[in-house]
Amino acid sequence: MKNKVRTVSAIDVGSFNIRMVVAEISEKGEIRILEELRQHTNIGKDTFADGKVSVDTIHEACNILKKFARVMKEYGVKHYRAVTTSGIREANNKVYIIEQIRMRTGLNIDIINSSEERFLTFKAIRSTLQDVKKVREEGVLIVNIGSGGVEFSAFKGGNLRFTSYIKVGSLRLREVLSDLERVTLDFPMIMEGFIVSKTYLIESVIRDMDIKNFIGLGGGLGYILNICNSDKTKLEQKIIDKEALDKLYSDIVKKSIDQIAHNYKLDYLEAQTVLPASIIFRRFLNITHADHIYAPMVSLRHGVLSEMVDEWFDTPRKKDFFNDIINSVKFIGKKYDYDEVHANHVLFLAMRIFDQLSKIHKLGARERLYLQVASLLHDVGKFINLDEHNVYTYHIIKAQNIMGFSNRELDIIANIARYHDEEDPESFHENYNSLDYADQIKISKLSAILKLADALDITHMQKIKDVEISYNKNEIFFTISVNDDILLEKWVFMKNAVFFEEVIGMKVLIKHKGW
Repeated sequence: MKNKVRTVSAIDVGSFNIRMVVAEISEKGEIRILEELRQHTNIGKDTFADGKVSVDTIHEACNILKKFARVMKEYGVKHYRAVTTSGIREANNKVYIIEQIRMRTGLNIDIINSSEERFLTFKAIRSTLQDVKKVREEGVLIVNIGSGGVEFSAFKGGNLRFTSYIKVGSLRLREVLSDLERVTLDFPMIMEGFIVSKTYLIESVIRDMDIKNFIGLGGGLGYILNICNSDKTKLEQKIIDKEALDKLYSDIVKKSIDQIAHNYKLDYLEAQTVLPASIIFRRFLNITHADHIYAPMVSLRHGVLSEMVDEWFDTPRKKDFFNDIINSVKFIGKKYDYDEVHANHVLFLAMRIFDQLSKIHKLGARERLYLQVASLLHDVGKFINLDEHNVYTYHIIKAQNIMGFSNRELDIIANIARYHDEEDPESFHENYNSLDYADQIKISKLSAILKLADALDITHMQKIKDVEISYNKNEIFFTISVNDDILLEKWVFMKNAVFFEEVIGMKVLIKHKGW
């Protein structure tokens, strides 16, 4: 019997191009690309220069997306996801742009932040990279140049060590520095200096990691790959040698955009990206021990397809990425000098409570992940001030760029962590009241669980080894395994249980076995 397939589409409304891929996803989760489309847009040029997208550019984008919608209809696409990044995300009129697109094309566009973009791109890499475990173990720096910014992430020892985003994308760089380009003959040095000013703090961290592999993505890399490789073998392997990149940089640094376009048979817009992309890739490559860039030529839209597969088929890759998120959160915790042993123990206890009460709280895997992150970071505010540290914790989490979370999800996590201590959510709290009802309920349920988990290690001495939960219609029984006196833990637990009872609607009782 022939396998059933789903015909799907992924659309990336980028700063420089609008792209779409149409693909088939089999019952086994295999992806077969049917067609890829791309058309140029001035969205990023408008946003980075003027702060908003012009009416003419919006109309142009809508016309492109209408054509894409027709192609989707021809293929019988029933499932799609359309995303947009910095070009629309940073536009002052972004709400109107999204609404105009919806009204004119029928397409709903998700504005994703840089951490979501990075997460989806990682999924695309993971789907194509051979020896992924070996590369992650040895150390790899992934640099993705978008039109609006550069995302870079480092893996070492099999784990994600850090991830970050800076606003020095290939298109933005020229737009921001355009005034200087008109008054200097050494514009490449100006661009390089500007990049150094944005990256110098992280360079020493990357150098110390002794990274041996480098993966490049995005802005102009395809052109660089073709220019640098007369050798067809390396072109097929998608490798750019360090020496070849240095040679290209030495050549184009002396040329105008028109000369670059003529020499390498590029159009003017393509030629614009080659120099800034070369400068950025070269800068990061030189602080690793890698001797080449691997250019898998995957992108955000391929990551969207991988995300569809993970959601539908719950693949092992999905679990791996959850682990990457947790490792990156632990890196944040270390930056704020958190008590790692306490944080991990609170995480353990919170997961035990969450999992055993799943039929009562009725929250899912995504909410479980929110609780994991909030558990690890609940005390980071103490780095700034011990008094009202929960409020500082809230602001620290809100300011992070944690891979894979939308701004709304970060807001939820920050609120869960804020209410881990004595304070409860109140209607006059703007951080809580500004959220919709469904998110308020999630925050209240998850912070109620976190309050109990934190109370059970209030002394930071890990006296409670485990918690077993049973319940009847009206009562929940917490049986805790202990190896020491827990008078203080029980007292704080019962104080925090008041809010838990209010949210869940059941009486909490505690008993212990052991010491």
